[in-house]
Amino acid sequence: MKTTLDEMQAFIAVIDSGSITAAAESLGQTTSGVSRALARLEEKLGTTVLTRTTRRLQLTEEGSAFLEQARAIVASVEAAEEQIAARRERPAGRLRVDAATPFVLHVIAPLVASYRERFPDVALELNSSERYIDLLERRTDVAIRIGPLADSTLHARPLGHSRLRVLASPSYLKAKGTPKQVEDLQQHALLGFNEPDSLNHWPLPGRTDALLHIKPAVAVSSGETLLRLAQQGAGIVCLSDFMTQRDRDAGTLVQVLPALTVEVRQPIHAVYYRNTAVSARITSFLDHLAGGMTGPAFVR
Repeated sequence: MKTTLDEMQAFIAVIDSGSITAAAESLGQTTSGVSRALARLEEKLGTTVLTRTTRRLQLTEEGSAFLEQARAIVASVEAAEEQIAARRERPAGRLRVDAATPFVLHVIAPLVASYRERFPDVALELNSSERYIDLLERRTDVAIRIGPLADSTLHARPLGHSRLRVLASPSYLKAKGTPKQVEDLQQHALLGFNEPDSLNHWPLPGRTDALLHIKPAVAVSSGETLLRLAQQGAGIVCLSDFMTQRDRDAGTLVQVLPALTVEVRQPIHAVYYRNTAVSARITSFLDHLAGGMTGPAFVR
């Protein structure tokens, strides 16, 4: 499009107000500025849209035809702007969120009802992935990632931290004995991840002052599976507080080697592309999520 919206608005204002001076006042511009806008418009269109005399302005036949289309274009743009402004006040549209299954179950799911009550026009789509995904490929608006972030083109909003603890059920410890030293874990069934192996570093002293690296007797792909195995007395696990707070409060899981545990806090971020404007629905969801991530399971 050769002509600009400003030129169309100047043209319409001149017609509606009856003069260039009055149009300049209504637009908050100078008279010379409006005159130049009209001159540029006619130059781009290659025709005269207004005939000017000392007493009046009159539309040409071409100007009359262009005025009808210009009004429709300006009205369409104003309607679009009003719609976007309304969405800022009342977010609407589909929001695709991706997170690991445990985070969806233990953190997001309990907040969905209250979020939907506040923002009924947002259609939530929750997807669970145990691995990092390509947001564009999976058509995902925002992903929740737990652990250190690698450098990337993604914008990251920190939501909080959750501590790691080594845990077991009372029934397992009663049957197999309670470890007193880190070395005692060699005599126990340790439950861990099949990948990535970095998740098998537990917050306990290891060799050369590093964290303890365990070799799982049972390796799984999901933290939620590990939680269920621990609840059923299958062995000792290492999981985040956000997954286990309820079990620890109820006594169905207890911390192992608490005096020797190193404080390891897993960062939790929401990530999305930097070159994508953060829409009102994404902001509303992240604000609601951050507001719900309170209590002993999370640290700021």
